[in-house]
Amino acid sequence: MERYTKYEIARMIGSRALQIAMGAPFLVKLSEEDLEKLGFNPIRIAEKELEAGVLPLAIKRPLPKMRGPMGKKVEAKVA
Repeated sequence: MERYTKYEIARMIGSRALQIAMGAPFLVKLSEEDLEKLGFNPIRIAEKELEAGVLPLAIKRPLPKMRGPMGKKVEAKVA
């Protein structure tokens, strides 16, 4: 799993939990017993999906704005 900040994790779990609460199908195989252990809680189900690495969500991180001498913008070189 990629490294995410706690804010990104909270956003992904919250977004996916909302989808599950609105009737979206689960992306992981859960038995009836597993669902009862989780209490049919959409947040817990979303956490299981995140642990499995199957969430269909992408995180966009902005590249830093590079400034050189005299305050002029410098293009960042991406390798």
